[in-house]
Amino acid sequence: MSPYDQLEQAMIEVAAGRRIAYLGPEVSALSGGSAPSSPAALCAQIEAQVRAPRRVQGNLWSVAQYVESRKFRATLDKLVQDAFAGDTPGSNPVHDWLARVRPSMVVDTWYDDGLLRAFDAASQGTEDWGLVQGVSRNGEWIDIFTRAYDNTGAEVEAADPAWKTLIYKPHGLARKGGSMLISDSDYVEVLTEIDIQRPIPEEVQRRRTGTPFLFLGCRFDDQMLRIFARQIAKRSGQGHVIVTPGPLSRMEARFVEEMGATWLDLPAEAVAEALSVPEG
Repeated sequence: MSPYDQLEQAMIEVAAGRRIAYLGPEVSALSGGSAPSSPAALCAQIEAQVRAPRRVQGNLWSVAQYVESRKFRATLDKLVQDAFAGDTPGSNPVHDWLARVRPSMVVDTWYDDGLLRAFDAASQGTEDWGLVQGVSRNGEWIDIFTRAYDNTGAEVEAADPAWKTLIYKPHGLARKGGSMLISDSDYVEVLTEIDIQRPIPEEVQRRRTGTPFLFLGCRFDDQMLRIFARQIAKRSGQGHVIVTPGPLSRMEARFVEEMGATWLDLPAEAVAEALSVPEG
């Protein structure tokens, strides 16, 4: 079976609810527009506004920590929100497809709101989906890792098991009024607890049980991103598929092996080409 055939099969399984889509920045980039489409690109935009020390340059999480420490959190939030608030991006074939087939859960790891806009456009008055997003604990006075919202944007106590689709954005959302994990201190709070799964919402844990993942447009050349992926996929099913172009770094190759995953050496654009397959 060719890599394209394997990709099409995995996408059929996502549409049928037998596999969970896990989206990275390269999927968001299919929307076009001027928003950054990788951690490196977002880091460069922040550094264009605030000069960071040489020792942290090029590392998004460390540069964000420098801005937070020297310029305050509100400045960091505004810089990131502004980076994603440029021209309106176009239609995204992957987001539109997921909004149409309504799988049980989608994990979206980038900071943009493209997937939410696609679901909102496809809702047609239905209220069968909602969002859980990671939030920074900076400035919080309560023990909190995530917040949940229904499809109108109203905050709710927790994800509703009755939602047909749960959108999980573990790193948060870069738009006004939102919250995100981006600085080193944000992640320290989460990583101290993630091994015992406290930051992972109960409904996410329930929906992933026994179901493998399809990782689309993600790079795993950063330790923190690998930790998040491992923990989100914990106690899920076997047979993960990772779609990302090579060459893989040494640590990415090790990650693929540790996850017991099949690596498909394909770009995110290959997903759009596979969308003509029958759904379900």
